Amino acid sequence: MRISVLALDDVFDTGLTVTLDAFALANKFSSRMMGGTPHFDMTLVGVRRKVRSGLGFTIPVKSVTDELKPDWVIIPALATGTPEQLIPALERADMKQAKKHLLNWHAEGAQIAASCIGTFYLAEAGLLDGREATTTWWLAPLFRQRYPNVRLDESRMLIPTDIGVTAGAAMGHLDLALWLIRKASPELAAVVSRYLLADIRSSQASYIIPNHLAQADPLVLRFERWAREHLKGGFSLQEAAGALATSARSLQRRCQAVLGKSPLDYFQDLRVERAQSLLHGSGLDIDAIAAEVGYVDGATLRTLLRQRLGRGVRDLRADLR
Repeated sequence: MRISVLALDDVFDTGLTVTLDAFALANKFSSRMMGGTPHFDMTLVGVRRKVRSGLGFTIPVKSVTDELKPDWVIIPALATGTPEQLIPALERADMKQAKKHLLNWHAEGAQIAASCIGTFYLAEAGLLDGREATTTWWLAPLFRQRYPNVRLDESRMLIPTDIGVTAGAAMGHLDLALWLIRKASPELAAVVSRYLLADIRSSQASYIIPNHLAQADPLVLRFERWAREHLKGGFSLQEAAGALATSARSLQRRCQAVLGKSPLDYFQDLRVERAQSLLHGSGLDIDAIAAEVGYVDGATLRTLLRQRLGRGVRDLRADLR
């Protein structure tokens, strides 16, 4: 498998190095245990002769040439963690050059993989239009606003499509690398994941901070504050809209545009967050916690937690031991 890793100025150091380390380990164990098959032919490329990481380290890149014929192109994130940093970065000259290379690689049949903020490169190039994708969860509101033709689901960690794969935030780079290694050899991926104490995760939902997402829009932020104050009493769209001096339709529309979900779904997110906090920080039993978030009994809350987090109450409490 020929893999080109595209590094631009301000590349996220951890994302780049964890990707390279994962494949270096894969080649090492493949050589020792499997006769050198599969082998990952890694090339670190850039659109400039000199590239500096987000922490200021010089990255030894090779120039993109016509002779480079990757099977996969991996795009690590930039170390631009806020909209104020990211939007200007997307307009840089090197980013526009990278966009041309991505389109050429795609036209030549290469698959493209991106994690975290790297997914914005693909969206800028139009390669995600009409497709499902995930991204770094805290920039999901900006992603939705900037790329309305992409079917974004930031709760998922990995989303494969016909053009390649997108992955979630920060350490999603490692999930992406393990996913690619597993495509070549499940046995090899299992060994690498054991040595790195890591495995592919299906969801990043449990890491999402609802308050951070709400801050992208004044009305949604006001709704979030109202919802937190009314968790115990349960959800009413009409009551929420009335309290915020807006219409139910406007509230629905803003939540969908910013969060990609309905007010009720976001209310459920807040219930899950509060329930997790009580599971970790109180001695309350599940029925008492359910009452705190507006449910009559613990059975309904158990179902919600498993649906949203993929884990039960016993698993969540085990995290503290």
